[in-house]
Amino acid sequence: MIRFHALSKVWPDGTQAVANVSLEIPRGQFCVVLGPSGAGKSTLLRAVNGLVKPTQGSVAINGVALSPASERALRRRVAMIHQHFNLTNRMSVAGNVLAGLLPVVPMTRALLGWFSPEHRAKACELVKNVGLQPTHLQRRAGDLSGGQQQRVGIARAFMLDPEVVLADEPVASLDPKISRDILMLIRNAARDRNATVLCSLHQIDLAREFGDRIVGMRDGRVVFDGTPAEFTDERVRALYHGAQWEDKPAHESALQSHTHTQPAMDPILA
Repeated sequence: MIRFHALSKVWPDGTQAVANVSLEIPRGQFCVVLGPSGAGKSTLLRAVNGLVKPTQGSVAINGVALSPASERALRRRVAMIHQHFNLTNRMSVAGNVLAGLLPVVPMTRALLGWFSPEHRAKACELVKNVGLQPTHLQRRAGDLSGGQQQRVGIARAFMLDPEVVLADEPVASLDPKISRDILMLIRNAARDRNATVLCSLHQIDLAREFGDRIVGMRDGRVVFDGTPAEFTDERVRALYHGAQWEDKPAHESALQSHTHTQPAMDPILA
C-alpha cells in the first residue's frame, strides 16, 4: 500500500532528516513509528501526503508514485491527524468535520457552507462514532477539551473514507486514558475501512498495545522493524540511549519484509 524507496530528505541547512529509508507497509496495517526527537518520524509521514518533498527516492501509494502530476489525486486518499489538532477554533465542530471534504469540494462552496445533505449526514454520523454528542455539532471547536478536539480531528480525517491515515503524534498532549481512547478510535475506524495507518508516537506502551508493527528510527534511519513482541526492553534502550550501529543502509537488512517471521533488525538492535 505505502512504499518508501531509498527516501532521503536533506533540509536547506544541510540537516539530514531522513536517510535512505526503504519500507513497504501493506494495506490495513497499523504501523507505529518510534524514535527520539529529531529521528525523522514526522518527515517520513509528511512525505506520504506531499507536505515534505524528498531530496532523493520516492513514495508510492498502491503502486502510484507521488509526483506533481499525481499528488492532488493521491491526497484525496490520504488523511492526516495532527498533534495539535489543526482545527479552526472559531468554527463549529460540524464545520471542522466537513472541512475534511476540501480535497473534493471547491473552496468557495466550503466557505459558504454549501454541503450536500449526504455530506452533512455523514459528518453527524462520524461525530457520533467518535463519542461526541449531537449537541457538540454547533459548539466552537476552541471551546472543547483536548481529547474532544482530537475526536473532531478523527471525524474530519474519515470524511472521505481514506485508504491511508497519517497520525503525527496524535496523543502527545493527552493523558494516558484519553490517549488510549483516541488510538482505539483511530484503529477501529481504520479497520472498518481496511485503511493503512502510519502513526508516530513517543509512548512505548501505546506502540506495543496498538501497533501491528513497530518501525524504530534514529538520525533519519530505520534501525528496527518488527512486531511489538520483538521490540523488547533491550531494543528500546538501544533505540533511545545512544548505541551505535554499523554503517550500512537499513534497507539492506530484512527490513522490507512485512511478514515479520524474523526480527528484521539493524545491528544496533540485534
